[in-house]
Amino acid sequence: MKPRLRAVTSVIVVVVSAADPGAARAVGTAGVPPGAPARRAVPALPVAAMTVHYGFNGRSGNILDESGDGHTLRVISFQGGRVRPVVHGPGTALAFPGKCAALLCPQVTLQSADSADLNPGDRNLAFGADVLLAPAQTSAGQNVLQKGYSTVSSQYKLQIDGTAGHPSCVLVDVRRPAIRVVRSAVTVADGRWHRLRCRRDGSRWEVWVDEVLRGRVRIPSRLSVANDQPLSIGGKGFYRDNDQFNGVLDNVWVWIDR
Repeated sequence: MKPRLRAVTSVIVVVVSAADPGAARAVGTAGVPPGAPARRAVPALPVAAMTVHYGFNGRSGNILDESGDGHTLRVISFQGGRVRPVVHGPGTALAFPGKCAALLCPQVTLQSADSADLNPGDRNLAFGADVLLAPAQTSAGQNVLQKGYSTVSSQYKLQIDGTAGHPSCVLVDVRRPAIRVVRSAVTVADGRWHRLRCRRDGSRWEVWVDEVLRGRVRIPSRLSVANDQPLSIGGKGFYRDNDQFNGVLDNVWVWIDR
């Protein structure tokens, strides 16, 4: 018998430390052709090496803190928006509100309190998530993970762009507000699970899909992200233009070089 799953009302975040490769440079959206050979995939980081990790496998409405030193996330909802746990592999994932064409739609965002250890500055950085998004559930833009805003201070973000459903990674410098974006050459809006990763490495800013490099641009090596905004999952926050994510998320994580 499968366990009963209840709607999640809070989540626990994880904080630890470790090292991945990273840093970045120049503006652009250059992609890697789908048929081009990608370099060897970066090995997956163990949970204990991550700065933040959400496994979404908690019971009784909670998400397990997989490091023992986490930030609690609160659920911000609007118009009845909520997240639902759904079975994914041996555990659970979180389903966000579906696509809605009304003027006011159900929205939900998971947010942490601000913490300095979630600001990478100009250090190496990687973050990602497992996503499930149907072709009919795409929109102009859907946020998976972000900290900060492009027009205020600085930002790092993973999103799903446009009706074609191509993931992209964004960095915005604290001193120069130009948006540095790298877009995947392939879609992930096909009703199947995909593993997404944004990675800053030296002067490279990269997007990976299912452990294959799908886009790379150059960015300034001293580009710095530091702000007093929360880490947000599934949307911007409590806004009408929330960029609501309309699919299912699992294994959301951030790694910052220490």
